[in-house]
Amino acid sequence: MRATARTQRSCASLTTIVTGLQGNPPADHPHGYPFLSSVRENVLACAKHFVGDGGTDKGINEGNTICSPEDLEGIHLRPYPECMAQGVATVMASYSRWNGEPLHASHYLMTDVLKGKLGFKGFVVSDWEGIDRLCEPQGSDYRYCIAQSVNAGMDMIMIPHRFEKFLEDLVFLVEAGEIPMSRIDDAVERILRVKFISGVFEHPFSDPSLLDIIGCKEHRLLAREAVRKSLVLLKNGKNKKEPFLPLAKNVKRILVAGTHADNIGYQCGGWTIAWNGDIGRITIGLSKQNMLGHEL
Repeated sequence: MRATARTQRSCASLTTIVTGLQGNPPADHPHGYPFLSSVRENVLACAKHFVGDGGTDKGINEGNTICSPEDLEGIHLRPYPECMAQGVATVMASYSRWNGEPLHASHYLMTDVLKGKLGFKGFVVSDWEGIDRLCEPQGSDYRYCIAQSVNAGMDMIMIPHRFEKFLEDLVFLVEAGEIPMSRIDDAVERILRVKFISGVFEHPFSDPSLLDIIGCKEHRLLAREAVRKSLVLLKNGKNKKEPFLPLAKNVKRILVAGTHADNIGYQCGGWTIAWNGDIGRITIGLSKQNMLGHEL
């Protein structure tokens, strides 16, 4: 029952994020089709990582989720039908595997389940160099990686570096008949469908009038509230009779120690300035030590 409750909370959180980014679709919005309330005030959402990324064996990152199809549907797929109903525009495949099969090469999950059973009409995008992981050493047989992922149902490939090689090999595979043109047509149709509803052709650039409000006082207050509400206290003191928190009102000195105490980079983590995280004063802000002094 606890697992079910967690799954339900996860479903609600994911779908709330979708509507928070894209806006609320009308009641008659067709199921599975991408939706965007305003091309100037909303952004496209991406449901990820499809699927089972949070249930890998021993919790290993990019690992293997070992479960039956029934458990995959009952636990890991649970948030996705509601995301389809809310018009989520894109879905990103997971680095991980399901019972040994890489998600980036799973025709069953991307095409049969996501696009077929769930009725997803947006596009599926790979993770960063995700297709490279389909062979060892990574990316060594690039044509194999491309064919496996595209034929499985991948519509857009995230390529940070060697896009010239990707284009060359993709054209070769299509001309050789190893990737059918119908698969290319389907991918292009899905990508264009999302681009049309995004308004990117009419408004290719962001609204510059919104620049001044980025990082404004209201934004920082909201970010601070989010930090407070998302903190998890693992243990509050040695025993229930002697709780450490809340601190006494008349406390005069507090020791904040450790490598993370005065390090904004560690607090930010990944995908802040650099994708893999960084250390030190990577941006303007308050570290734990400085914030504590600021709060007091």
